[in-house]
Amino acid sequence: MRAKAADVTLGIIGPHEYDLPVDFKPFNVLVQYGDGNAAGNYYNSVGQRKPGEGSHTWSGMTKYVHFRTFDAIPHVGFAFEIIQTENYTLANGTNYGGLGPTIVGPAAWFKPNAHSTVGIQTFLQTNSGTRDSLTPGYWSNISSIIFDYEWKHFSFDGDVGTVVGGGKHKTGEHSYSPGVVFYSNLRFSWKATRLVEPFFAFDWQNVTGTYDRTADRYVDDSNSREVALGAGIMFNISRDFSLTARYSHSVEGRNVPESNAYYIKLVYLWP
Repeated sequence: MRAKAADVTLGIIGPHEYDLPVDFKPFNVLVQYGDGNAAGNYYNSVGQRKPGEGSHTWSGMTKYVHFRTFDAIPHVGFAFEIIQTENYTLANGTNYGGLGPTIVGPAAWFKPNAHSTVGIQTFLQTNSGTRDSLTPGYWSNISSIIFDYEWKHFSFDGDVGTVVGGGKHKTGEHSYSPGVVFYSNLRFSWKATRLVEPFFAFDWQNVTGTYDRTADRYVDDSNSREVALGAGIMFNISRDFSLTARYSHSVEGRNVPESNAYYIKLVYLWP
């Protein structure tokens, strides 16, 4: 059993993802993420890149975020997010798509100084979707430390976190404990002009093995690892609207289809 394909957790983020304010009036943000991956190759259990057994996947995340502060907790920003995932897969002569899990949760952050931001976010991912194949089959928690630092001409931000899942149960089938996911996403950008911002992306993920509770053993080749590098451009079209595009490719992996992916991100802010 080879580990199933999956983007690196939160690999959709762009530059300034966590460049967040404090002491502000409440406002709202709508974000549409999208990515496509033509995984024509895969990495086997010893990290060798092999042809075939790939797939074409397209996915999206529609995110609404409400930002606010509380007078009783000065100089700290808060946000509550609700995210709906969308997926489409073309593989092995079959194709299917629909809505995936819904993700909800809060984030909080502060600014150690005028140029930096540090915070934490934690989300609950539901086990629900329009098709069983579009969900992981269990509830999970996605938590990460978030950070950002701004120079005059450069920006660096990212996250480091984990995904912990509950048990996977189906009547008449084995019961499983999913592996723990460890991930990190880093973005380094150059503020070339007010409008255009090229950037470099680094994404890493490691997943521990899935444990078969019924058979009392780990599932063969269920652990996985991936490192992907990418480059893109962020267009700061206006104060309230931006567009980000990126391409990324795997440089190392194990038990996972390669990333050969493009990403799009649209952001709109309003009071």
